[in-house]
Amino acid sequence: MKKLFAAAGLAALLVFLLAAPAWAQGTATKVLEGKVYGSSSQPLSGAIVYLQSSKDNSIRTFIATTDGSYRFGQISTDIDYTAWAQYKGVKSNTRNISSFDSKKTLNYDFHIKADK
Repeated sequence: MKKLFAAAGLAALLVFLLAAPAWAQGTATKVLEGKVYGSSSQPLSGAIVYLQSSKDNSIRTFIATTDGSYRFGQISTDIDYTAWAQYKGVKSNTRNISSFDSKKTLNYDFHIKADK
């Protein structure tokens, strides 16, 4: 009987140890960051950067800082996204972010033909 309990305990421990790495991984994420520039290559503070999910079309926004920087953290690696910036009604080109891109940090700058 002791051998049976020992074997069952060892089997349970083995299953737990093998499954632990999968639990620890959780949902994989990446980061999108960069800057928004105007037509004279000056940073556009206050530009709005949009990040749209292809899964449910939800949109996240970030208002560029004084040096034109923006940052979206915890972007799912399983979803494609579209990103663009806008300043005073003028929109930048869009960027497609593929779920197949394996980089953990993506750096995209946006250029808008608008002046401060």
